Amino acid sequence: MDFASAAPSVVKSIRQRDLLNTWLRLYARQQITPAVWEYQPARLEEELSDLIYYTVDASTPAPRLTIQSENTRISRAYGHTGKGVLLDEYLGPRLAPFVMPIYHECVARGLPVYSVADVDDIYGRIVAYERLLLPFQTDGKVCHIIASVKIFCEDGGFEIKNLMRGNDAPPRPKLRAVIDRELFHRAPGRIATADVVEFADQPGPGVSNEIIELN
Repeated sequence: MDFASAAPSVVKSIRQRDLLNTWLRLYARQQITPAVWEYQPARLEEELSDLIYYTVDASTPAPRLTIQSENTRISRAYGHTGKGVLLDEYLGPRLAPFVMPIYHECVARGLPVYSVADVDDIYGRIVAYERLLLPFQTDGKVCHIIASVKIFCEDGGFEIKNLMRGNDAPPRPKLRAVIDRELFHRAPGRIATADVVEFADQPGPGVSNEIIELN
């Protein structure tokens, strides 16, 4: 499975960008994948229904991920909750080949992975499924992943119940990308290092403009 190289701007959802920016702030300190206990994004409670937490067992050739969340919005799309179940078993043989390589890439790279796929609801409406995976490490190994899933239909409403299991058509991938560029977060309006700032607010007689270089 091929993955594009992308910057954080590839993520379109504002809420997912907020989650990613919090991860980037932690990563930027030492350029290493952060620990999950450090991750405390603002308004986390508002996002919990769209978040899935996984533990990762990387001792096997193919990492094994166990679902640690329940009663999430996306569990309705799969028809049932899956807490305590291995992700590949939860997905089943039809969906696992499309989904598991995305998680394996996140574990292998230790970097966020973003994917978009189209699926059809039971009425044939096209629904976009946007998934952002954020990795977290302990002792140099990725041991947790948090997935943010956003589902929407450009035509308006859609039926989420059994969305991922309601028909035999597999998801249609639109984008798979590793976010491996511009791995930093700059707050809006912040002045970059080495930018030149000139203060010229109508100086009076004998007062010169002041130019400051930020180093």
